[in-house]
Amino acid sequence: MDKTLIQDLYYSMLLGRHFEYAAKENYFQGNISGFLHLDIGQEGLSVGSMKAFKGDVFTTYREHVMALSRGMSSKSVMAELFGKIDGVSEGRGGSMHMFSPSLNFYGGDAIVGGHIPNAVGCAYARKYQGINTGTMVIFGDGATNCGGFFESINIASSQKLPLLFLCENNKYAIGTHIDKVSAFSQQAKKVEAYMPTIEVDGMDVLAVYEAISKAGEYIKEGKGPIFVEAMTCRFEGHSISDANKYRSSEEMQRCKKLDPLIKLKPLLEEDLLKKIEEQVIQEIEDAVAFAQQSPDPSLNDLYKYTLTEEGLKHAL
Repeated sequence: MDKTLIQDLYYSMLLGRHFEYAAKENYFQGNISGFLHLDIGQEGLSVGSMKAFKGDVFTTYREHVMALSRGMSSKSVMAELFGKIDGVSEGRGGSMHMFSPSLNFYGGDAIVGGHIPNAVGCAYARKYQGINTGTMVIFGDGATNCGGFFESINIASSQKLPLLFLCENNKYAIGTHIDKVSAFSQQAKKVEAYMPTIEVDGMDVLAVYEAISKAGEYIKEGKGPIFVEAMTCRFEGHSISDANKYRSSEEMQRCKKLDPLIKLKPLLEEDLLKKIEEQVIQEIEDAVAFAQQSPDPSLNDLYKYTLTEEGLKHAL
């Protein structure tokens, strides 16, 4: 594989890792509030999928690293976590709502599985418009138990929509092991009657990049939807408030041996690795400083985008 691509993938994963460390630190310092779902350990999936797919993207609320890999600046994403005006959503979305139409990134739906039907609608629109870049929707294993998921795969299949379903299967949804809530651990079994399925090692960024690239080409050719299941392992709890006590220390040790950063390191020279790390650390320091200095949103804009002009007059 192209060395420039490998370097870009490694940089993006390391940037995501350090970004999440900084987000965690600033949450406990009181600079970030509300919900915070960290992507530490799953950077291979987040970076590999974003770099490989160029069409419309709908994501879950664990989307910081995806947003960065899609092209949002670390400064604007960090400012959004801080709830500041210079955030990518002007401080209105916070951790769970990184949204950028210019990047075709419709991210951070707060409802588990709630964004999957939205992606179906987008894929239908793109097909109607004759745009063949397609749509990708990313969701966790827990979302495959939602009714909207089954309705979506049926509609996507019957209408032959250009839609790539990407399931991030870490086997725990929020905090319950998949064996207790699903008849089988491979969620692709729920889909194989509707469309082709692919299983990939979600802890291997190169494998993810290749799988998503192939799946993207498939939907562009007008063959209909495809389902990719990436087996992953997050290093943190579901959210910042989750102590992760339902997983044993032995399981976590096995999990961390699959670190996607460790897998990619041998493909790059030591001097380059050191240079990348220095660049990443500086970028994150700059992002935190930018977020701290960014102004708070104005109270005059409190009802902006939530009410009509007439409703706004009555509210004020």
